[in-house]
Amino acid sequence: MRDDRDDPFDDFFDGIERMMDEMTGSDASGFATETHVDVYDEGSELRLVADLPGVAKDAVELQCDGEVLTISAAGDRREYDERIRLPARVDEHSANASFNNGILQVTFEKVDDSASIDLE
Repeated sequence: MRDDRDDPFDDFFDGIERMMDEMTGSDASGFATETHVDVYDEGSELRLVADLPGVAKDAVELQCDGEVLTISAAGDRREYDERIRLPARVDEHSANASFNNGILQVTFEKVDDSASIDLE
């Protein structure tokens, strides 16, 4: 009887995923435990770049309360649910997001941490 796991060309990506799961001890739940997210402080703006391979644009949901960005997405093989605490408070209504080939970019305008108080 032939073992399909021994054929590295049967389904190349399935083989790589299986090897990664074996190396990391992941379970087969289908949930990504870590989404690669980079945060860039660009002066008056924050820019986040997240890798979401295998996800369609219409499967991505974003929410922000000014301090935490939540990224939820589902693909054929994985589900992503990440909460990223932002390094600075942002105006969540200024968000500008794009998604291209599995790369999500979200830009926010930062807001001042404090407000001046006038004394009367």
